[in-house]
Amino acid sequence: QVKVVESGGDSVQVGGSLTLSCVGSGFTFHSAHMRWLRRTPGKDLEWVSGISPGGTRTIYADSVKGRFTISRDDAKNTLYLQLNNLKTEDTATYYCALGIDGTDGTIRGRGTQVTVSA
Repeated sequence: QVKVVESGGDSVQVGGSLTLSCVGSGFTFHSAHMRWLRRTPGKDLEWVSGISPGGTRTIYADSVKGRFTISRDDAKNTLYLQLNNLKTEDTATYYCALGIDGTDGTIRGRGTQVTVSA
């Protein structure tokens, strides 16, 4: 059974940084494309970033490009998202999922909450 567990969310001030983690199980993590998405109450799910197996390809939404960095540690079955220079509009629940882009597919984790305050 595919399972992902996100963690690392917190409340920070504008300009702050966080590192989110996502541990996957029940699938072959090292051969999976992975992505981060986020949801703000009242808004649609938004794709944030994706990474290919081995980390050879990384892609980002324009809204986070240059501020967020996606990475993975296949030995630990863990996906990361480094969030720098956070803005209030980054406030959301962040989810990880299989696949590299888009918002299709099943969100299996509970997400981790990031709150950015001025």
